[in-house]
Amino acid sequence: MKKAWWKESVIYQVYPRSFCDSNGDGIGDLKGITGKLDYLQELGVNVIWLSPVYRSPNDDNGYDISDYQDIMEDFGTMADFDELLAQAHAHGLKIVMDLVVNHTSDEHAWFVESRSSRDNPKRDYYIWREPRNGKEPNNWGSFFSGPAWEFDETTGMYYLHCFSKKQPDLNWENPEVRDQVFKMMTWWCDKGIDGFRMDVISMISKKEGLPDVETNGGLYGHCSLGTCNGPHVHEYLQEMRNRVLSRYDLLTVGECAGVTIEEAKKYANSEGTELNMVFQFEHTDLDARLTPDGKWYKDKIDIVALKKLLSRWETELSEIAWNSLFWCNHDQPRIVSRLGDDSPRWRETSAKCIATCLHMMQGTPYVYQGEELGMTNYPFRSLSDFRDLESINAYHEWVDAGVRQPEELLEAIAYKSRDNARTPFQWDDGPNAGFTTGTPWIAVNPNYTRINAKEQLARPDSVFHYYQKLIALRRQSVDSELIVYGDYALILPDDPQLFAYLRRLGGKTLLVVCNLSGEKASFRKPDDLPAASARQLISNYPGEPAPYSLVMEPWQANVWVLE
Repeated sequence: MKKAWWKESVIYQVYPRSFCDSNGDGIGDLKGITGKLDYLQELGVNVIWLSPVYRSPNDDNGYDISDYQDIMEDFGTMADFDELLAQAHAHGLKIVMDLVVNHTSDEHAWFVESRSSRDNPKRDYYIWREPRNGKEPNNWGSFFSGPAWEFDETTGMYYLHCFSKKQPDLNWENPEVRDQVFKMMTWWCDKGIDGFRMDVISMISKKEGLPDVETNGGLYGHCSLGTCNGPHVHEYLQEMRNRVLSRYDLLTVGECAGVTIEEAKKYANSEGTELNMVFQFEHTDLDARLTPDGKWYKDKIDIVALKKLLSRWETELSEIAWNSLFWCNHDQPRIVSRLGDDSPRWRETSAKCIATCLHMMQGTPYVYQGEELGMTNYPFRSLSDFRDLESINAYHEWVDAGVRQPEELLEAIAYKSRDNARTPFQWDDGPNAGFTTGTPWIAVNPNYTRINAKEQLARPDSVFHYYQKLIALRRQSVDSELIVYGDYALILPDDPQLFAYLRRLGGKTLLVVCNLSGEKASFRKPDDLPAASARQLISNYPGEPAPYSLVMEPWQANVWVLE
């Protein structure tokens, strides 16, 4: 297998608004991140992925960009970014930017011109269509509820927005748009950044003719059915590779909603014609229902389905493409509340177990800020607690339509909302968890007095130190090559509690057994595994049991090297 620095890395996602506030305005900023580089260096990660820090009116927390080559005032200045980049590199940390080029803000200069008249030179930078029977041009629905079209009075036409109406979609069929995007990317690369995470990049090519899509019983059909993995997406990304990416040594990962394994092999193939890897979301959709409101329920992820799905991605991409490994990001609720047990008794144990299961797989692991502390979902009580546009819109859509009862839907949104990941980082047990001296832009989780970095840094058996050990094993141990590059094989596929698998390389075998349940479970080493000596690599329980036959405690994780 071809080796690469980004395969051997561990990436840490920083959501700047909620990480650390340096000036007391209640909003995290670039200077705040710079001030915490020692912490990230101690954790052991070597790449920081920054959620968007570009200039933005902030309708969708920075994913609505009005200037790609300037910094949002809330976060500081370009000089602050340059200092962060320099200091990160001095700490041995790389910086990956969030590239958001499926859409811009409606306040971007391109769109201001585009909407000014039908014959403006930038009119075709965006996707405009005439009304159909006095209404929207097709039946596509936005990710954020309602139609994916907004009528513009100035020119009497609709523009496409797969997200907020303040996020008009760019028209990638226009070569001038691609030129502008590639020019901007080159500017950032020349500045010295180390890669791009590409937001909804699988959506940049729409279906020819923008046809109606299935509605599945809802008022609108999901726009993803007309936008994901479109006819020219690989052509556009190959052009991006030829004109920009191939000129630099970058990490590139595409957020690819709706991606299949066969499509992933094109996006992230080992020949390097497009991207290094993709984010797929099949595993994060396992607790959703096949209904228009399917995200907004409190269903739990089925363990058998989870391990079969993740294993399929592991085995079918092997030698062809590369996996990205993640449980959490800024769009997902906290994994210890979602898959684990966030009660005081089991929170840390289950957080360690879930981390072990992921970090021993083949692929590049991503750690979302606070995940390394076992931060939990926030106890939302009312709609006014939320800041996330998707959550607020979903509540109004389904309650106003009489489909869902307010109390029941609010409980489900509290469980699944993106805001769970966006509450401030819990640095210590002081006011506002040490995040800010001002009033935080969104409330701090009240459990910060128990769950915070200061307490965990001082305690050797904390979740932080467990993540630190997992990361060191992958990056700096004698078993690193086995962990990074070893082949993967699932065992006990139908066991409803145990997620167990093997990694093999050069005559060594890694055996990983995780009890993803709150009940005891029996494990016996498969007979076809050699009766080799077993060296325990890591465990979240004390003692060093042999893997031949043992009772796994609730949320217990064990990893052995069989030699």
